[in-house]
Amino acid sequence: MAYVKSKDKREIRHKRVRRKVIGDAERPRLSVFRALRHIYAQVIDDSSGRTLVSASSLDEEIKSRASGLKKTEVAALVGALVAQRCKSKGINKVVFDRGGYKFHGRVKALADAARSSGLEF
Repeated sequence: MAYVKSKDKREIRHKRVRRKVIGDAERPRLSVFRALRHIYAQVIDDSSGRTLVSASSLDEEIKSRASGLKKTEVAALVGALVAQRCKSKGINKVVFDRGGYKFHGRVKALADAARSSGLEF
């Protein structure tokens, strides 16, 4: 049996999740990507193939407040920011796409912050 890298395993899990999780105009998909240093979130309308809202730990609003914080705390800031941007565009309900990652740590912190900021999953 050949060795499978953990990145490849995540991509396999992500494809499996994406078979069921589809975003549309009334309930777009909140997709999360987690890198070693940063975390990214996008709200995507899959029917038109457009990104409606995005936020990441590289945004200036987050970068200025993120110095000295842990990565999970930064992820919570990103979740609150993406929820705020969704609210300003009139998006209240989303489908959460964990991107093949386990639902804990930074992914869970982002989701919880988005929920507490008013997004409905």
